Amino acid sequence: MRRNHSTTPRTPRVLGALLLAAAGVLTLGAAPGARPAAAPVPLGRVVPAPASVTPGGTPYHITRATGIHVDGSAGVRGVGAYLAGLLRPSTGYPLPVTDHGSGGIRLHLAAGDFGAEGYRLHSGAGGVTLTARTPAGLFHGVQTLRQLLPAAIERRTVQRGPWPIAGGTVQDRPRYAYRGAMLDVSRHFFTVAQVKRYIDQLALYKINELHLHLSDDQGWRIAVDSWPRLASYGGSTQVGGGRGGHYTKADYREIVRYAASRYLEVVPEIDMPGHTNAALASYAGLNCDGTAPPLYTGTQVGFSSLCVSRAVTYDFVDDVVRELAALTPGRYLHIGGDEAHSTSHADYVTFMDRVQPVVARYGKKVIGWHQLTGARPARGALAQYWGQDGTGAAEKAQVAAAARNGTGLILSPADRFYLDMKYTRSTRIGTDWAGLVEVKRSYDWNPGAYLAGVPASAVKGVEAPLWTETVKSSADIEYLAFPRLAGAAELGWSPAAAHGWNGYKVRLAAQGPRWTALGIRYYRSPQVPWPS
Repeated sequence: MRRNHSTTPRTPRVLGALLLAAAGVLTLGAAPGARPAAAPVPLGRVVPAPASVTPGGTPYHITRATGIHVDGSAGVRGVGAYLAGLLRPSTGYPLPVTDHGSGGIRLHLAAGDFGAEGYRLHSGAGGVTLTARTPAGLFHGVQTLRQLLPAAIERRTVQRGPWPIAGGTVQDRPRYAYRGAMLDVSRHFFTVAQVKRYIDQLALYKINELHLHLSDDQGWRIAVDSWPRLASYGGSTQVGGGRGGHYTKADYREIVRYAASRYLEVVPEIDMPGHTNAALASYAGLNCDGTAPPLYTGTQVGFSSLCVSRAVTYDFVDDVVRELAALTPGRYLHIGGDEAHSTSHADYVTFMDRVQPVVARYGKKVIGWHQLTGARPARGALAQYWGQDGTGAAEKAQVAAAARNGTGLILSPADRFYLDMKYTRSTRIGTDWAGLVEVKRSYDWNPGAYLAGVPASAVKGVEAPLWTETVKSSADIEYLAFPRLAGAAELGWSPAAAHGWNGYKVRLAAQGPRWTALGIRYYRSPQVPWPS
């Protein structure tokens, strides 16, 4: 529409007022010297990008009078308490969680086309309403809500407001049901508190699977009552010869409980038949020659193997799977299966044929690295693809054939999604065997069309692994994971039509102040227009 324009000259003062109003920072009628109101974060400037955004209407402002109103169920009350715990430290407001009253922030369960994890967020002058079919959906909606508030909301001390939430509606649900991140606690051990910190960071970006790599050549990290030396001896060291460590069963239960409170499912991995030196060193009988090798603190791969022909091997597998399955309420148990270079192909197939039914016997579904597709994947198994753009055609064809035959895929291409890859040659930690992986390369691909010959329906999700050969602290985890983890989350959650580097890098840049407020020490990629 063409608009008529006044011919009256505009003075610099009038032009300045118009610019301030356009920016949303002019407060009409404010007292002289009063702080202007902050412009709300636009509804669409969040990560992962929502499925649908309809901006409009008056923003809502969280004030001292705001309450959090919840339905009567325990799950909804829990999400309400979580939200209050996020908002109280920085606002200084009481934010009571109550099942009566109106206005403020309302968390509400209702029937609708939300799926298991979707939600609707509606904001207006009278309040904010989050609606979902499940508490998980409400929890994911809370992550959007917190990103719509100024970054200072993440601080743990009282900050100066105001706390506006833009008016309009967000309708959202995930593209993939499986959106994971893996933490390798075997190469270097991480405490329960460090794992919890990472869980909180994953939750902010709607990741719902935490894959824990619990065993490898360098360390066994979970207590097994029937084989106690696995943890006490096999877990006593790590890469470089440090003291290592392991989780007691109580420790592991606490990780599982905490993850569940953030709507993440724990996927434990016991890697086998290779990557097993910690177990072989702990029990001589697991070796074909009956001799235990020394503990290993290096970083080479492919040299170890369980003895496929020995009956005790399957007693060991049964005991470990049984005890770990009993500790794990989630659906999956990861059996590894990668880089078994010291196991013949025939033995590998024999081993997988015997081990996969053990996992099923204890009520879990199998996940294995994509080398599992070279054997006979069990019905319902998932194969985790970690190849690269340059992986051989025969290996890719093998994976594609398994996918067409019903094996679901989780995509973790090493030269895109391995968070331990260096960003550039000067990156202070990380490895580069799969190449250098800057932020754009990590984000700029489509999981649904990545592997030729794989039906889009076979792709069940994505996962960003973080191997820890060079990672020793939470600061190291955060430097390698951020900002790439946010892109992995978006590829897993957002519809393909929402993906696009030019728009994403702007939304990603807006996360920088939030990470700073959270104490996350991230890599400031020159590819991203971070605020100065």
